[in-house]
Amino acid sequence: MRPWTILAAALLAGPAFAQDNPLQPSPTWEDLRISVLGVDEEPPLDAAVLDLDAPPRAHDAATVPVHLTQPADAPPLTALTLVVDENPAPVAAEYAFGPALMPLDFEVRVRVDSYSDLRAIATTQDGAQVMAGRFVKAAGGCSAPAGKDMAAVRATMGQMRWRSAQEDGRHVGTLMIRHPNFSGLQRDQLTLLSIPAHFIDRLDVRQGDEVLFTMSAGISVSEDPVFRFAYRPDGQDIHVRVEDTNGNVWTETFDPVASSAS
Repeated sequence: MRPWTILAAALLAGPAFAQDNPLQPSPTWEDLRISVLGVDEEPPLDAAVLDLDAPPRAHDAATVPVHLTQPADAPPLTALTLVVDENPAPVAAEYAFGPALMPLDFEVRVRVDSYSDLRAIATTQDGAQVMAGRFVKAAGGCSAPAGKDMAAVRATMGQMRWRSAQEDGRHVGTLMIRHPNFSGLQRDQLTLLSIPAHFIDRLDVRQGDEVLFTMSAGISVSEDPVFRFAYRPDGQDIHVRVEDTNGNVWTETFDPVASSAS
């Protein structure tokens, strides 16, 4: 079994995280909320609209799993910002969601550089904001060495895989993308020279012409990112477009009901 197949299986099959790591008081967030996100008032915490799960103590600070969910009767979300308060670039990613992803059941892996609140600020269709989050004990995720040497990075960058499954009565897609997502804080393990930042900054996933989700990302999304999401299929192909900060563009089209070769 290939390494990224193992990672995807872990996302799909892993146990639910314990609910014992609520958000902690964060002076950093008070600054971020106003200066970075432009949010004047603290968005309410409301698990009836949005919940976020993450492990209390991360097994690997460079690949911390984040699971965003909504109850079946929750109001639809249109956008969401994922923030890691204490990371060098706290805004990990900004997402826009299409109606086929509602109610939201979405997973991604991020880097966490030091003990930090990890939070999601979402916008509903009526413009209201809501927040969810967890406090995660992890350190060094943004400077952790890359998992592959530079030759392997060049050989596989931009490759994608798709997996389709049924889970709890919903259709679940898992998208795997080969990319080092270099943070700019890592060193080449052979030369010991700093590796320039080079990461996926735009991702567009569609079902036919309909947007499933888009992502605008920074340095905090993990190496070889994996996105797992439940959605309502309509039989049309899945179209993926990936752009990175070096100007590379990759596109793939997948049969929605067939897993790609591993």
